[in-house]
Amino acid sequence: MKKYVKDLHITGVEHLRKDYVLLRLTDQTNPLPEMQPGQFVEVRVDKSAETFLRRPISINYVDRANNELWLLVHVVGQGTAALSSLKPGEFLNCLFPLGNGFTIPEGKNKQVLLVGGGVGTAPLLYYGEALKTAGHTPTFLLGGRSACDVLQLENFEQQGHVCVTTEDGSLGEKGYVTNHSVLNETMFDAIATCGPKPMMMAVARYASQKAIPCEASLENMMACGVGACLCCVEKNHEGHNICVCKEGPVFNINQLQWQISK
Repeated sequence: MKKYVKDLHITGVEHLRKDYVLLRLTDQTNPLPEMQPGQFVEVRVDKSAETFLRRPISINYVDRANNELWLLVHVVGQGTAALSSLKPGEFLNCLFPLGNGFTIPEGKNKQVLLVGGGVGTAPLLYYGEALKTAGHTPTFLLGGRSACDVLQLENFEQQGHVCVTTEDGSLGEKGYVTNHSVLNETMFDAIATCGPKPMMMAVARYASQKAIPCEASLENMMACGVGACLCCVEKNHEGHNICVCKEGPVFNINQLQWQISK
């Protein structure tokens, strides 16, 4: 898939809470290129003198009607803080689309479970829409410490059935995503997950025990986005190094050297 380097015009900046900001970007001269759910963007940070490398941001959503690309940014350091300070009317230099995305199951009417935690929920929104468009039924299982950690709930509800867990019980069922009752009530044909690694490994273990195909979107540090810097390497099932940015970030769990007991 062709890659682009473009200065995208910022059409909207929404602070969902103090440490999360949603950026809406557009190409003012051309339609946005084809992008797959699960791919990501490397953005240049121009407002931070101490930030030299681009920052990888998952593609949250592609609004074709408005020719907009959505990026959900978690503010964790100087680079992402600079991104959160951007204003509508400014430009953001983006290298995109990068990596390989999620799989759209063959056939129709497949029940697909999408499990996310924290900023890991971001790529699942666009994936859910793609599944719905392809004739499948997405179920979102979103987790957080408390209700304020569950973001874009209304957007997810537009694409499929939404289940929520919070550790303090302030929204949805109390506990972790792998404790939610939907796992015992519905037989899923496929599972996808993104979020903290311990959560993804727990989801992968559940999928393995149930013999359900499962993909995981890894969140390794990715400085270049094209497999050159080697800072994002992960061990595959054969013990070899693989570049998450180039060969992933989405992998079938059987490709990874994760200790998942069956």
